[in-house]
Amino acid sequence: MSQSKPLSLHVPEPTGRPGCKTDFSYLDVSPAGSVPRPPTDVGYQDTAALASGLVRVLDDDDDAVGPWNPELDREKLRFGLRTMMKTRIFDARMVIAQRQKKLSFYMTSLGEEAIGSAHALALKDGDMCFPTYRQQSLLMAREYPLVDMVCQLLSNERDPLKGRQLPVMYSVKDKGFFTISGNLATQVPQAVGWAMASAIKGDTKIASSWIGDGATAESDFHTGLTFAHVYRAPVILNVVNNQWAISTFQAIAGGESVTFAARGVGAGIASLRVDGNDFLAVYAASCWAAERARRNLGPTLIEWVTYRAGPHSTSDDPARYRPADEWTHFPLGDPIGRLRRHLTKLGWWSDDEHAALQAELEAEVLAAQKQAEQFGTLVDGRVPSAASMFEDVYKEMPEHLRRQRQQLGV
Repeated sequence: MSQSKPLSLHVPEPTGRPGCKTDFSYLDVSPAGSVPRPPTDVGYQDTAALASGLVRVLDDDDDAVGPWNPELDREKLRFGLRTMMKTRIFDARMVIAQRQKKLSFYMTSLGEEAIGSAHALALKDGDMCFPTYRQQSLLMAREYPLVDMVCQLLSNERDPLKGRQLPVMYSVKDKGFFTISGNLATQVPQAVGWAMASAIKGDTKIASSWIGDGATAESDFHTGLTFAHVYRAPVILNVVNNQWAISTFQAIAGGESVTFAARGVGAGIASLRVDGNDFLAVYAASCWAAERARRNLGPTLIEWVTYRAGPHSTSDDPARYRPADEWTHFPLGDPIGRLRRHLTKLGWWSDDEHAALQAELEAEVLAAQKQAEQFGTLVDGRVPSAASMFEDVYKEMPEHLRRQRQQLGV
């Protein structure tokens, strides 16, 4: 019997480490306009090529090209740019507030603003998003009051959630924004179940779930895919591949030799892989998936290829695990810069307008922050009353809780 060579274990490694030059050659980027747009009733098996290619609309010259071009009008494009800028400005301001110890924790969506901003425009009132913690642009696009967002971050007297959630984990039912869960991947089966309920009731509303590349390794993700496929749930399954989980490269979750979108095809679900930094591509793909759901054609999985430009959170230092200048080399660029240049080329935007909007939004965010701080910050300790712990738990408060509340004197 011949002697076999010793086995070896493959451990994926990132293509760039601190002090090294970043190599993005692993990222398969299709030319803009080259990926076909199939009919919405396409079979899942016929989307295999779409799960390995990359849907793009904006080319290297900032022109909108190809079959996925949604041909948006001037106002919708300008609104998209405004929403992305507002999200980025808000994030930057809240990081400063966290450094000033006014709030405990924050997570930015730097570099990912196009995904939520465009996706929200493809949904209708009554549709429900099941987001994770980097989709604040969904709320920005639906013009949720900034004051309420800041109060939740500050966990103050006017916190809509009464201090029951971590900062950035918003919950806004009337804006179609389901409560964020800190336990990752739970959003997928929750969204699928909500969508199944909508179908059971004969409703017209659809669901949209969100998960990061790292959390796709969780069992909840695969359970959700199975239920979505079996029951043809009217749901959009969004996988935000921003290249990094907390500090581990996306290959650790299985993105090295196969795309995350391919997992959808393997589960019997129509799937797309899309340039998440291209506002037009995000809008077009979201509309395509939403139409499939509304026509009772079942779920769609979309892998949004993007890049987490900032730290994972205010508790993280990305310079410890990746090159400091990595974002500047990301081949899909900055979503705000790309849409800005496209609008400028169309004659629908100018440098003066951009500067004016920047100043306007900075003033709007600052004014909202000052208003929210009147109700307290972590610095002054003005938190929701102890009485609030008894509220919103039971429809009618049980007698033993009434007694406990009386004993507290609140």
